[in-house]
Amino acid sequence: MASNITAELAKLSPPKLSQSVHREECTQCFDNQDTEHGVDVCLHCFNGGCLSTERHHARDHATKTGHRFALNVRRRLKPSNRRGDDEEPPAKMTKLAIVEEREEDKYEFLTALRDWQTGSLSPEPAPKHLVDGVLTAMSSARQSEVKAWEEEIVACEHTLMLQPESMGPIEAAGLAHCKQCDLKENLWLCLTCGSLGCGRQLYGGLGGNGHGLSHYQETRHPVAVKLGTITPEGNADLYCYTCDDAKVDPELRSHLAAFGINVAAQTKTEKSMTELQLEHNLRFDFSLTDESGKALEPVFGPGLTGLANLGNSCYMASVLQTLFTLPAFQSRYYEPAALHWALCIESLPASCLECQMVKIADGLCSGRYSVPRTKDETTPAAGDNLQHDSPAPVFQEGVRPASFKALVGKGHEEFASMRQQDAEEFLAHLLTSMRRAQHAQVANVSRDATQVFAFEVEQRLQCGKCGGVRYRTDAQDALSVPVPARTKGTDEDGKTLYEDIQLTECLDTALGSEQLNYRCPKCDTDVQAVRGSRLATFPDVLVVHAKKFTLVNWVPTKVDVPVILPDGDVLVLDGYKGDGLREGEVALPEDAGAASAQPTFNADAMAMLAGMGFPEIRCQKALLATGNENAEAAMEWLFAHMDDPDIDAPIQTPGAGASAGAGPEPSAEQVAMLSDMGFTSAQASKALRETGGNPERAIEWLFSHPDDDGSAPAASSSQAAVEKKQVGDPALPAKYRLRAFVSHKGPSVHSGHYVAHIRQGDSDDWVLFNDEKVVKADQESVKSLKALAYMWVWERV
Repeated sequence: MASNITAELAKLSPPKLSQSVHREECTQCFDNQDTEHGVDVCLHCFNGGCLSTERHHARDHATKTGHRFALNVRRRLKPSNRRGDDEEPPAKMTKLAIVEEREEDKYEFLTALRDWQTGSLSPEPAPKHLVDGVLTAMSSARQSEVKAWEEEIVACEHTLMLQPESMGPIEAAGLAHCKQCDLKENLWLCLTCGSLGCGRQLYGGLGGNGHGLSHYQETRHPVAVKLGTITPEGNADLYCYTCDDAKVDPELRSHLAAFGINVAAQTKTEKSMTELQLEHNLRFDFSLTDESGKALEPVFGPGLTGLANLGNSCYMASVLQTLFTLPAFQSRYYEPAALHWALCIESLPASCLECQMVKIADGLCSGRYSVPRTKDETTPAAGDNLQHDSPAPVFQEGVRPASFKALVGKGHEEFASMRQQDAEEFLAHLLTSMRRAQHAQVANVSRDATQVFAFEVEQRLQCGKCGGVRYRTDAQDALSVPVPARTKGTDEDGKTLYEDIQLTECLDTALGSEQLNYRCPKCDTDVQAVRGSRLATFPDVLVVHAKKFTLVNWVPTKVDVPVILPDGDVLVLDGYKGDGLREGEVALPEDAGAASAQPTFNADAMAMLAGMGFPEIRCQKALLATGNENAEAAMEWLFAHMDDPDIDAPIQTPGAGASAGAGPEPSAEQVAMLSDMGFTSAQASKALRETGGNPERAIEWLFSHPDDDGSAPAASSSQAAVEKKQVGDPALPAKYRLRAFVSHKGPSVHSGHYVAHIRQGDSDDWVLFNDEKVVKADQESVKSLKALAYMWVWERV
């Protein structure tokens, strides 16, 4: 028997550098290596599985895949290294340095070989090269985190073409303080001439007079390195003033050597900009005390599990907490949790969004992980630096959604990074990703939880000359409303104060009318037209997103305008219902011909946007999307759509190709992209023809036509409008009650901190979800924060 095991183990290889090793945590639940039984790491594919009697995910993996061997890994905290009376004191620190604590210094790992042929631990020891390979490999969570940070910063032409103009080594005294002031930290060395200047004052605690920037403005020397962040490995903070962004210098060693600085002899003595930014964002915390200063009460149980902050991940946590308080998401992903894995088509749960959604649902809804943190907790949550009078509240550990974040952000320039993101943009991205994943899985297509958000907006356009009208409906998952910023003075600290705005005023603006320039296909001339928006249908769950930012020197800046909600947190939308073509109205012709298909653009707005450096095609798209009225509205649209995959694609003019009954023939690359999501080539081709070759619209078309196999000829635009499946419910009354809201603190949606407040059932009790801290919210803070929310989530009643 032993010889058989040895022979089989000899066929196995340790993990490659590119492979993810899931030794920290089960890929299907949040049981981890610190639990009593630890995690079984499959020695064939390096999947991680738990061993709990209720879940037995390790056993399920072995049964489904036939993978026989696993390495059981348990992590234990080492005893405290307390010095005895007769022991030598530790060596005196002789220099300031930032030292990263290594995992092996803090923990010990217990391993054993499991043979799933018998289902028990094997008396045979696991081969050392396999054990070492698993334990020394970068864990999957760490691998994703490092990759995300590394993708943040790249070289630029200015670092690649850098030519130091050194006059020889710089004396130590010349690196002691800023050349123009006495600051001795936050110092930046110009890599062109060696001038040393202080940085800008950042994050409220880092001193700086901006002399490094002044040097650039005088000399145009583009690149500087921050002293104190240089490591022996050749890493450091670099900033390109020309690009106005952090960059890397592949030849940093030789460039510093020109000034007499030996990289190998350097020690990191200051925090990097990344570390400072993360600390800064964590400081934008929400009070966990009531009006009297008493600490808010931590709560525990099902539906009350926190999500640990992975570093700028609060935007994701606030969205997930909100989603999984909704019955549609609980019934879709939590209740059938045990059934999905048997049907899953992915080889590893970590690669399947359905599996990861089920995992998140189990983590948040089961209550299994919602327990007070113990004194000797092995993995304390980052950023928990709250100070309270004794006794201090005991928070929970929370679950770490690292594998979910890595998967849902994969391939997305922003959500794959470790930067702070916009919570509303993440919600839109997540809903699209869930729909794609669900279609690819085939099973449960009829149970699409995301459809609770879907509704249709009716767009009405009326020519000011002939009176003809045109109607169009667009499917949406959220309603973005502009929030007017009317100042009323400043507070004692000089902060701008704004007048209260009623939510109904914001809705009136978003669903109101506006004038725009338009070339009427009937009049065949440029006219003034009126465009209006109404709600054609209503969703089960309405997300209202407040556009609380304004342009200051053409930079989007968040404004804290209080938005007052209707009495009793009840919103009635009956008055915003659209009724389509009215009696006596004459519809404008659909086919306007080539000349009328060409849009016209506001010349003044185009000039202003182009003067800010935006490409012409982006300026045109922004003006088309915002009514062709002014540069400010177009600017807001541009900042919200900078990362759209088709932002630079040619404009699809109305009517182009429609008369022929089909759009242009799609490219093979576009068809292949949609085919990879589980659609057939015929379906993908038809969807692309129907939507003018726009991949995002094609995806929406495919989800709206699940029964279309692509074999029928592409319909004309008018036929497509008739066949389009309606989403949402047109019936009245349309009455909603506030279920949750997401709040944000900080100067921009891309910095600061997000939290979620969620109503408990039908009561007036609210719970605050602040990363891993989950507490009972006090009524006064709920009242004030509701008005300053960034997103409100309303349930239809």
